[in-house]
Amino acid sequence: MKIAAIDIGSNAARLLINEVKINNKKPEFIKLNLLRIPLRLGMDVFTVGKIGPEREKMVIDSMKIFSDLMKIYKVDHYRACATSAMRDAANGNEIIRQVQEASGINIEIISGDEEATLIYENHVAEGLDKEFAYLYIDVGGGSTELTFYENGKMVYERSFNIGTIRLLNNLVTLDNWKEMKEEIKKNIVSKKPIVAIGSGGNINKVFSMSKTKDGKPMSLSHLKKAHKEFSELSVEERMTKYSLREDRADVLVHALSIFNNVMAWSDINKIFVPKISVADGLIQNIYSQLQHKK
Repeated sequence: MKIAAIDIGSNAARLLINEVKINNKKPEFIKLNLLRIPLRLGMDVFTVGKIGPEREKMVIDSMKIFSDLMKIYKVDHYRACATSAMRDAANGNEIIRQVQEASGINIEIISGDEEATLIYENHVAEGLDKEFAYLYIDVGGGSTELTFYENGKMVYERSFNIGTIRLLNNLVTLDNWKEMKEEIKKNIVSKKPIVAIGSGGNINKVFSMSKTKDGKPMSLSHLKKAHKEFSELSVEERMTKYSLREDRADVLVHALSIFNNVMAWSDINKIFVPKISVADGLIQNIYSQLQHKK
């Protein structure tokens, strides 16, 4: 069986195609393709309230490509979800209608809480040491999703309108940060030591640049050091020195600001980066729904 997930975020759109094979009665998810297109919808939406004509065309053209790829791979089931930028766009529903007509892809706009719940679909908590509590931090262009696990169960989830594209455009207020801090201080509490699990393209990039071994955590002190190093360079200097794309180089500092604040307010000093995403959660969600229908 082949399953595809489309995640249309504020910074980029991703198409993930997996093949599911049953191995010893357990599903094995094999990645066949992952395509990322930097649509940057948040640059329009968070500043003028809607998606402009140029990016509107990019969305439609991208979905046509995604549709063709799914046909080539003979995908059996798919789900396409749009998050923060499309939620806030005045013309979001109109663009969804045009995408349906042009590509046949049906896009769902999901809430921040639904986005956080999709993280839970990754079943990250099942393989974790019960001696610890875990805070899942998913940083996107338009929002940050926090999901807190204790004793293998999700006990808190919340989406905040603090994201890298919003920060890039100076659209996050001190009140936004204050609300996040207060929520964390009130809800991310455990008698067990708390460890962070990070997701999103930015933390994945920082992890790979850190040369930390897979399965090993990065420290908060490393993230603070990386933030300082990147902050002292211009976008062009970051691109040259670290071989970064422009759409990564301009938001990396903002992503690190979010991770550093969340971890400091939660009294967390290390973060694991298992390289899982909303798209991975969507794949798991589709498979789970299909199993329930049997």
